[in-house]
Amino acid sequence: MTKTGLEEASIRQYCKTLRMPTIAAQFEAMAEQATREKQSHKRYLEALFAVEVEEREGHAVARRLTQSHLPRMKTLEEFNFDQTPHLPAARIRELADGGYIQRAEPVIFIGECGTGKTHLTTGLCVAACRQKRRVRFTTAAALVNELVEAKNQNQLRRTMARWLRYQVIAIDELGYVPLAEMGAELLFQVISDRAERATVIITTNLPFSEWTQVFANARLCKALLDRLTDRAHIIETGTESYRFKRSMEKRSRKSA
Repeated sequence: MTKTGLEEASIRQYCKTLRMPTIAAQFEAMAEQATREKQSHKRYLEALFAVEVEEREGHAVARRLTQSHLPRMKTLEEFNFDQTPHLPAARIRELADGGYIQRAEPVIFIGECGTGKTHLTTGLCVAACRQKRRVRFTTAAALVNELVEAKNQNQLRRTMARWLRYQVIAIDELGYVPLAEMGAELLFQVISDRAERATVIITTNLPFSEWTQVFANARLCKALLDRLTDRAHIIETGTESYRFKRSMEKRSRKSA
């Protein structure tokens, strides 16, 4: 093997030891480019580290997205705010910057089915994952079922601790199904534990005055709303189904 070949093999081995696969894959091509462009050694080294960091950050974001259990990959960039002029687009985009997460402020989307609540919530979750936040998406029913099962198996404390570790949890479809007393109490505990400590995003089809349909215990309902609405960003998505409107427009175009 030539001296150059030995040097390249040695670099690859160092990269393997240091766990820098991107540098191992690109150092030769980037070295040739640096020579052609007469870059300095420092500039070449900076470029190598930059591609490694960029690749790692990409993997970190992908990992966060996988761990978030999002039902679909929908971003705020894909949401058509032009068709929903009543929505505060600037405010929602500001939320996507992540300041509300640092301040542990809740976000509540209230509106009828098909008005974009889940899409907007998913978009905020994707934005948080891009910022490498720990995010978890679930439905209210799925979360309650998990908590009740954990309690029955004497694993409640561990499960509660795991949910508290997430920097953002999104609870979708609160209000679609009434909760039994135990489930309501456990959901209250999750939300209460996060108050002023970590962010929760909630979507609901019910105005606050009707939450007793979900939480039959009036005191519990009042206490939950007190914790949840404190410093919250409350966004009403309306009553007209965005999905239905979009479907009708597609049908009209096909029949035209």
